[in-house]
Amino acid sequence: MFIRKSKLEKLMKNIDNLNNILTKNNLIDLSEILGNRKELLIRNLLSGMAKGIGIGIGFSILTAVLFIILRKIVSLNIPIIGEYITDIVEIVENNRR
Repeated sequence: MFIRKSKLEKLMKNIDNLNNILTKNNLIDLSEILGNRKELLIRNLLSGMAKGIGIGIGFSILTAVLFIILRKIVSLNIPIIGEYITDIVEIVENNRR
């Protein structure tokens, strides 16, 4: 079973291309991680915690900004909107105590 030199060169070239593609996409590292269940569990746990903390901080900041904007609108004394917003602000402040 002799392989011709041109076929061998073509095969080596294809193997090099495949190696480059796998290296670029980090598929080898990914397959190692997926094979190790403990490491996969730890990564997913940390990822979930980071997402939860990020959502909590983002929601707190968004709520604070909205609360500040509502207070500014109340200070403008717009008759109809101001009454509703005043009620909302009072309810929030009473629940905070």
